[in-house]
Formats: sequence, structure tokens, C-alpha cells
Amino acid sequence: MQFKRNEIHELTIFLAIVQYRSFRKAADHLEVTASALSHSMKTLEQRLGVRLLNRTSRSVAPTAAGTALAEKISAGLELINSGLEDLNGHYQGGAGSIRINVLKDAAVLLLRPAIPVFQQRFPNVELEVAVDDQFIDVTADGFDAGIRYSGTIPEDMIAVPLTPPLKWVAVAAPDYLRSHGRPVMPEDLNSHHCIRIRTGRGQIYKWEFERGDDRREIDVPGALISGETDLAINAALEGAGLCYCLERLASPYVSAGRLEVVLPKWASIGPPFSMYYSSRRQLPFGVDALIKIVRGLNGF
Repeated sequence: MQFKRNEIHELTIFLAIVQYRSFRKAADHLEVTASALSHSMKTLEQRLGVRLLNRTSRSVAPTAAGTALAEKISAGLELINSGLEDLNGHYQGGAGSIRINVLKDAAVLLLRPAIPVFQQRFPNVELEVAVDDQFIDVTADGFDAGIRYSGTIPEDMIAVPLTPPLKWVAVAAPDYLRSHGRPVMPEDLNSHHCIRIRTGRGQIYKWEFERGDDRREIDVPGALISGETDLAINAALEGAGLCYCLERLASPYVSAGRLEVVLPKWASIGPPFSMYYSSRRQLPFGVDALIKIVRGLNGF
């Protein structure tokens, strides 16, 4: 037998009457009138074709059939409540799992320091990270969220900035600069070996530079094209040419004297990394917790 929503409500009313052994107390608990409960019980008994309650002017008690039905309803509600508790655990950090899709640069800069903190605070939350520079539909591909640059996220998604705006620089090895000279203006890059960038959307990225209100895009030349920042930086370290990347990725090598920033007065400020997810889904607790950890580690 399949029940409609109002019929399930009647079973809930029946169980409350059995538990309280009183129409009035059950009515107070459910915040309805006793007459409404009486009407619901008559409707239920007529539909089932069996008496569920024995009523007197002073008391109410379940019949044998009513007792058996109440036990089954109670067991069913316990199962439902258990499922709701498990779900609540998923959203409140007790347990559960989340899947996110992340750019490689974001995985290195944001998740590498954040994951140990996340695991320590939420050991029962399973975190799956897919590192992918290709732009995907995170919802269609079964991910709870993704991390991309803010300017590339579709407008129908919710985006939460994880970092301040990001600084981009051009860098080269000291030996390369001694051999080929140091660019003074962005256009000087046209006479240099540049390690070009292919984005996750398949396009060759034009290097961006700005100084005050002066903004320029340079379609740099170069025989080496890479979709991975690690490869491009390593090539620059070996003297293959100039590399364009996030300052935070280059800074360890700059501090060690292995790379130098060229055109430092023309460094470009770009959009921050953002966590994004569907506006049509409730945000899992684990994603929200990860957002707060990453933002905290990045000064937000």
C-alpha cells in the first residue's frame, strides 16, 4: 500500500496519540486541536478498515492491531531519524565526503598547506581532490566544488574568493639575462625567447603587464609552449627563456637567486583564486570548512 503525504501525516498523529495515551496531550504536542486529531483518526481507521484505538471518555489505548502498527511506525521513524543524523553529520563535520576539482597551481599554493589542517580538524570527512587545468562543469562531473581564477567562473555559479588579487610576473635565470639582455619595456619581449602558456581552454595566453593606468597585452614569441607552470619554471631555471607565472610560485627561486623578476614595475594584478559551486545545491559542510581554512591561511 502506498501512502500519500496526508496519509503519512495521519500515521504520525496516530503514533503521537499512542505515545501520550491522550488526544488532548497529543494535540498540544502537535499544536493542533483535539477535534482535528479525532477527525484524522476516524479517516485513517475507515481507510484501513480496522479499529486502531479504543476510546473512552477518560482514556485512549491502542487495539492489538493498533499496537502492532505503532511499533512498525516507530521503527520506521527511528530509521528515518538515523538517516537524518547521518546527513547532519555530513554537513556538520562528523562524517561524509567531498569532491573538488582544482587547478594545479591552486593545489600547490592553496591545498598543499590547507589539507593537513583540514584533516586534523575533520578526520572523518573524506576529501577527494582532482587536479585538472581543463575547465569543466563541476556539477555535471559529480564534484561538490572547484577552484579556478575568479574571472573564468560561469556567472550562474557561486564564487567565494580564497586569496587577495594575484600578482603575475615575468622571470628568467640570471645566466639567460646576461646572455640575452634584460627587457626594459613589455614590447622588448618580442626579441626574447619566451615560454608561452596554453590555458585550460586551449588558448595561447597573452602576457599582461600594467603600470598605473597603462595596461598592455603581449603575444610573446617562443618555441616552447606549456600548460604546466612547473615545467615552464623549470625550463626558465635551465635558461630556456622567460617564464610568466604567479609571483608566489616564483618567489622561492627568486629568493634563492635562481630567477630574477624582469619588468618589475610592470607586474600585473589579476583575479584571485575562488572556490565555486552550484547555486542550486546546498553547500556541504566539508566544502565550507575547507573554504574557511584556505581563506584563513591566505590572510582573509
